[in-house]
Amino acid sequence: MKIIVYNKALRPQHKNLISETAVKVGAEVCFIDSEDSIPEDFEDAEVFYGTGLKTIGKSRHIKWFCAPSAGVDFLLKPGVFANEDCIITNSAGAYGVSIAEHIIMVSLMMMRQMHVFFRKSILGEWGRPLPQKSLKDCRITVLGTGDIGSSFAKRAKAFEPKSIVGVCRSGKCSESSFDKIFRIDELDEVLRDTELLVMCLPGTAETEGVLSKERMALLPKGAYVVNVGRGSAIDESALIENLENEKLAGAALDVFANEPLPEVSPLWNTKNLIITPHVAGNLTLDHTLDKNVEMFCENMVNYAEGRPLKHVIDKARGY
Repeated sequence: MKIIVYNKALRPQHKNLISETAVKVGAEVCFIDSEDSIPEDFEDAEVFYGTGLKTIGKSRHIKWFCAPSAGVDFLLKPGVFANEDCIITNSAGAYGVSIAEHIIMVSLMMMRQMHVFFRKSILGEWGRPLPQKSLKDCRITVLGTGDIGSSFAKRAKAFEPKSIVGVCRSGKCSESSFDKIFRIDELDEVLRDTELLVMCLPGTAETEGVLSKERMALLPKGAYVVNVGRGSAIDESALIENLENEKLAGAALDVFANEPLPEVSPLWNTKNLIITPHVAGNLTLDHTLDKNVEMFCENMVNYAEGRPLKHVIDKARGY
């Protein structure tokens, strides 16, 4: 078995772990700096870990592609794989800590008006006390109860919110931090009682536009929205309108319909909006990178020994 690894975030210890695991299962591994530098004797590799759209688009030998990301919607478009039967796994489970901490951070920034104080400090202004809100006694709704949503719920519980409810497709989740789980078709009623809406959804046809203008109107006046899933889940024009007229007290977006966010986007100048450039979950956090590599190595052993792989993507569902 031959394995190609193309992941620029890897450090020597991660490459060593991958190499040691490959030796244990009798595999050969090649670390590349670009997709144009794949050695001739690895052109028939059947496993690829990392970012390799060019390679998977032309190689019919790739049987298993391991994406270092949690979201894989970009891999499910027609024509991406030369081998349409290629198994795709993602790294869901590696990003819970990083993204949960990001959600806590931006939620507190909005509620405590830290973004306002920070902007004034940049201008050398002292500012004045402003009305603030708290996660304590807050009614929180988490849209998407997978690893990210559940990791956030665990941490948010320590702030003593009034409630933390989850919303997902099945209406089932084993995470005990949620007070109750609702099905996605119950979302309209849940939104009416939501002060902080946290969105952790994958990019699929079902999730596109889920927070529409009509659903935004169901949120109570003064609610907050955080989106760390996919930008396609929100009607951005409606969000701008609801922030400008102060129906919503604030929003924090890490993902957008178009990325990078164009310079001409009105979002840049929207009132009470915190913008981060899709950095809530990436491989810059040691824990995330370590976990990412460990998960790949565990699946490498599974693959070599003919056992089912973990985190296999259902191409029909999109996650």
